[in-house]
Amino acid sequence: MFDPDIAPSGTLLGLLQRGRGDGTLHALAAPRTEALAALNHCVLRDPRRDWQLENRSLYYARLYVDLDGGLGEIEQHLFHPDDLLETGEERTGLALAVLGHLASYGREDALALLRRYAARGGNWSWALDELALRDDDAGLLALGEAVLARFPHTPEGESALAAAVRDAFEPRPWRLWEDDPHAPALGARVRAAREQGSFDRWQRQLRPSGPRPGWSVREVLDWAQQGLDQHPTQHRHVPATRCLTAVAGPEDRGEIIEAAAFGQEAARATALRYLAEHHDPQALDLIETAAGDPAELVADAAVTAFERMRSTAALERARAWLTRTDALGAAAAAMLACRGGEYDSPLVLAALREAVRVSGCDAPVLWDLVDGAGRMAITCAAPVLRHVYRETSSSHLRGRAARALAATDPSFATGFAVECLWDCEESTRELAAHHATTADARVVEQLRRLAADPAEEAEVQTAVRSRFEPDAPAV
Repeated sequence: MFDPDIAPSGTLLGLLQRGRGDGTLHALAAPRTEALAALNHCVLRDPRRDWQLENRSLYYARLYVDLDGGLGEIEQHLFHPDDLLETGEERTGLALAVLGHLASYGREDALALLRRYAARGGNWSWALDELALRDDDAGLLALGEAVLARFPHTPEGESALAAAVRDAFEPRPWRLWEDDPHAPALGARVRAAREQGSFDRWQRQLRPSGPRPGWSVREVLDWAQQGLDQHPTQHRHVPATRCLTAVAGPEDRGEIIEAAAFGQEAARATALRYLAEHHDPQALDLIETAAGDPAELVADAAVTAFERMRSTAALERARAWLTRTDALGAAAAAMLACRGGEYDSPLVLAALREAVRVSGCDAPVLWDLVDGAGRMAITCAAPVLRHVYRETSSSHLRGRAARALAATDPSFATGFAVECLWDCEESTRELAAHHATTADARVVEQLRRLAADPAEEAEVQTAVRSRFEPDAPAV
């Protein structure tokens, strides 16, 4: 994961990078060349903090349609010489996903560009997945020879082909090539690769390398520790915890507590998680000690073990740990936000304000604190929530802030809910569809557009249609 360079939230580029609804509204009101320059900047330099989690492609594709934007800069980016050197999906994934949505909107130039890239580009598998959803059989069949030519007729090439067939997100192109009567040689090769992938999976199932029935507690802990000595390193403390649950009995408690206090890194992490999941009376004291351990694996395991606890004792300890400035203090604040009672509202509000003041609007702990402010309906948290909504670069956190504002801010329906109808996240658009006031003409027009857009998510369209029912409540 990388840290993108995000422009200030008050600029057109900053709004578009964040995927805010106001980004679309400002782009449509700005000079077209300026709007297209900002849009291309976003698509070619992915602004998402987590490109595998946050949505932007449909948001940007809709803006390309509204601005009638050309695809010349995307084409130059895809076929730049860097494409042969930087093979990571994050370099071209967003551009390819945008092209996929544009193809679904009937842009033939986007479809042609996807076909060219699938035949020649470095991230060809992503382009092929986009085409599998949107291209016709003839277009996909025409790509078969070019795609299979990537894999030489060598043992290594055939192995790579088997992996590509096995791991394909969308199997449709491979099935078409396998059954193509006009290219029997290609079909035979794809069929052999598919069978090889199935055989490899079967062989792996016959050679399990993990714990066996009858293992002792010591053997499970040793197995977890052995993973750290391998190259590449294998972090086994999570599966080892499940194994420990299967083999440990009451008579093993002393050995597990000793491992949690004095064991090696992976063994200690395994024992801490086990004791926390079984609500052992000593778990919280051991977690408190381990949270300050210099070994990152042990400290992280201690915090994670505490986050997973659901006991009353853990909640009481969270109140005591709230003033800590380390990861355990953040976990304590998150636990109170998620599970605390109404009397914990002042503590959650104070933690929310402190997190924003000290760590900014992208602090990881804000996800739970923002949810907690909404769950507890802390109305005086609305100013902080509005600040988080405007400034965070995470579209998911912004959506959580919007949900919290819906529960705490009386002006949400006429304010942020309106722009949320154009947001990049479908869950945020769904929220807006339920809350945005229909007294605003822009709202009614956008609701109708979302209802008619075949690319829109079903949940959003269901929420939109509920607003047009005869007995729908007026906002």
